[in-house]
Amino acid sequence: MLRSWLHILLPLAILGLAIAARLSEPVAVVNIRAMVFDTFQRIEPREYTPLPVRIVDLDDASLEKIGQWPWPRTVVAKMVTRLTELGAAVVVFDIVFSEPDRTSPKNIMPLWPDVPGKNVLAKFAERIPDHDDFLGETMAKSNVVTGFTLTNGEITRKPAVKGTFAKAGDDPAPFVPFFSGSVVNLPQIEKGAKGNGSFNMVADPDGIVRRVPMIVRLGDTLYPTLAPEAVRTVQGAKTYVVKSSGASGEQSLGEHTGINNIKIGQVEVPTDANGNVYVHYTEYVPERYFPAWKLFDEATDPEEFKKFIEGNVILIGTSAAGLKDQRATPLSPVTAGVEIHAQVMEQMFLPLFTETTDYLERPDWATGAEAIYLLVFGLLLIVMLPKFGALVSAIIGIVIIAAAVAFSWYAYTTLHWLIDPIFPSVTALVIYMVESLITYLKTEAEKEQVRGAFSHYLSPAMVEKLADDPSSLALGGETKDMTLLFCDIRGFTTISEQFDAEGLTSFINRFLTPMTDIIMSNSGTVDKYMGDAIMAFWNAPIDDPDHARNASIAGMEMMKTLHELNVEWEATAVEEGKKYIPVNIGVGVNSGPCCVGNMGSDQRFDYSVLGDDVNLASRLEGQSKTYGVDIVIGENTEKLIDGMAMLEMDLIQVKGKTVPVRIFTLHGDEEMHDSAAFQSQMSRHNYMLQTYRAQDWEKAKNFLAECRNLDKEERLGKLYDLYAERIAEFEANPPPADWDGVFVATSK
Repeated sequence: MLRSWLHILLPLAILGLAIAARLSEPVAVVNIRAMVFDTFQRIEPREYTPLPVRIVDLDDASLEKIGQWPWPRTVVAKMVTRLTELGAAVVVFDIVFSEPDRTSPKNIMPLWPDVPGKNVLAKFAERIPDHDDFLGETMAKSNVVTGFTLTNGEITRKPAVKGTFAKAGDDPAPFVPFFSGSVVNLPQIEKGAKGNGSFNMVADPDGIVRRVPMIVRLGDTLYPTLAPEAVRTVQGAKTYVVKSSGASGEQSLGEHTGINNIKIGQVEVPTDANGNVYVHYTEYVPERYFPAWKLFDEATDPEEFKKFIEGNVILIGTSAAGLKDQRATPLSPVTAGVEIHAQVMEQMFLPLFTETTDYLERPDWATGAEAIYLLVFGLLLIVMLPKFGALVSAIIGIVIIAAAVAFSWYAYTTLHWLIDPIFPSVTALVIYMVESLITYLKTEAEKEQVRGAFSHYLSPAMVEKLADDPSSLALGGETKDMTLLFCDIRGFTTISEQFDAEGLTSFINRFLTPMTDIIMSNSGTVDKYMGDAIMAFWNAPIDDPDHARNASIAGMEMMKTLHELNVEWEATAVEEGKKYIPVNIGVGVNSGPCCVGNMGSDQRFDYSVLGDDVNLASRLEGQSKTYGVDIVIGENTEKLIDGMAMLEMDLIQVKGKTVPVRIFTLHGDEEMHDSAAFQSQMSRHNYMLQTYRAQDWEKAKNFLAECRNLDKEERLGKLYDLYAERIAEFEANPPPADWDGVFVATSK
């Protein structure tokens, strides 16, 4: 019972597991979805729009020209002063100054050797301002945002909070990324900054940065990350308004679903539940970058400075590989971390300067929608496959998958929604493959069952047809040109008297088995056994263009095999001291249109054949005894095997028929037909028939005598005796003038 429902239960189980996985979102499912969205971004990244965000790059050339990092804080202060003078709206450091400057006088003097005059220099150095203090004082005169890193270590000192948080709805703290430790700027540097934000980017499990948090948490304190802090500072805003589930205007249906958006001055940023922003990346754009060394190069055109810096948010960071601030993104395995902050800021500024938005969003209903799509698609496949078959189901499935991919692409390019069409589609593909495999195995099992049930009754070709199409086991037939063969043992009653019931059964089986093998090996189908007789046909159920020749060859092979069987039976009879009676058979072969198919009743039927030509084949087999030949061929068959060694025997009207037919005996194949001996025999034989039918009795007798001499194997002795008797009878009692030479058979 369970096996019969397996093709439904197993796909349903797979579907249920897939939906559970989709809703619980294990790492594997998240990674698949992420790869889809990465592919979308690679195909169509965000188009770069020049916005007031630029990067002063501590690139390899700058390190080569100015010196290894870290640079003296006086050099950094000079950068801040220069950028402020050139009109930078805010200077943002993607760098943490967590340790004192080793080049400060008070830090470097202990490293000097004790030489004459060192004390004088030390007193003079005490008057020089500390480099870190100097940088902090310089920052205080400018609009600067510093950065810090949160870690999972211990808190040595909490970062300074420059902006405040207002909360609407649920407390956002449980939803945002949590850290337990920090690496912060020196107090004097941090104090001079107008803003202070976290550098933290939480990469996905595969190491790719696809989202950047807007808020992070250290202990119980919320902090902004670098990009939103820069946006707040440049606007002069004081507060972040965090709207979470349950806030006015936010749909949550009573569920604590997390953060919805964050408002920073005039900028409103939609986020995921954890306060992250999906980064819609552009390709690398050189216009974003300005090498830091040019700030100190007097040869640099002031207009170039002004164009790049004036009125812009200037991020100071590094693309130098040696400083290891490299991140993987969907578009590149190596991207400067500062550029990711810049791209997030560009997305935040875009509505202010273009009145359009370009945030990528994963709608909160997306997971449910994908699960519903998976459920509907999976159930549709489970229902369709048994009903419509694999091909139609595959076509429908491909159309649905293509539509899902097309909608997902439209949602990405037009609505900036991230909707995953792949996981549900792949799951549906797995369901399709599993159900197809189960159906295939079930079909093969049914075929094996059919083969096992019918292999003892039908030809291999018929068994294969039934296995391929069990529905053909129904009443009905078709008309086809076929060849029929009947075979019967001569004098079977006399032979059967030698055996008891068990011995007779063994004898019949010993005869029928090789004869059946011959028929089947020559593409025939055994219709039925009638005691010692066999009925077989060709060209059904499988088409056989050579059906007449194959049946004729089978007849000759049956005669050859019978000779071998007689040798064995004679040896056995001598050994057992029994009387040996040779076994002789007659074979009748005829061709013509017949009705073939499943014949019988609704309760029992056989694959059989009906028609006048079937009856004629049976009558021809009976005439083999009359004419004393092994095989009798009908004229329809003779026309189809023209070229084989055949001799016409008579024009006969068999019992039960009103139309006479020509009958032939088969001597051999095409090679024998082309032999000189047979051509000579056939020529004399045909002349004998012509003169006989022309009532030229003398010539007929002369040709008859020649035919006897040419019949070296004495295969036609009885036939020629029959014609000798007829000629003698007609000489004494001539037939009427309109005699057509037809012999009317009075027996079957």
